[in-house]
Formats: sequence, structure tokens, C-alpha cells
Amino acid sequence: MARVAAKGNESFESLLKRFNKQVQQHGILSEIRRREHFEKPSVKHKRKAAAKRRKSSRSH
Repeated sequence: MARVAAKGNESFESLLKRFNKQVQQHGILSEIRRREHFEKPSVKHKRKAAAKRRKSSRSH
């Protein structure tokens, strides 16, 4: 959970900007999108294997 507290006389815009930055850093939105629909175990396995292949091909 991302949480920010207002510092002194901080404007709403800067507070919102800090909150959005924290959400991005924690990967909250990408996690929500990933969990939005059920993914069958076979599909999950194929996705992870493809990611592993992509990662290994980049390192060589």
C-alpha cells in the first residue's frame, strides 16, 4: 500500500505527484492488471518460460 503524508504547506499537486511516483515504484498498477483476470496455470507457465527465454537471450 502506497501512502504519503503532506509535508507542511505542500500543494495537492505535489502530493499527488509523490503518490503516483510511489505507486509506480511499488508496481501496484501492474500487479492489479496482472490479477484482473484469472490465468490458467498452463498459460502462466508458458508466460514465465517465454520471459525466461527473452531474459536469457538478452544476456548473451
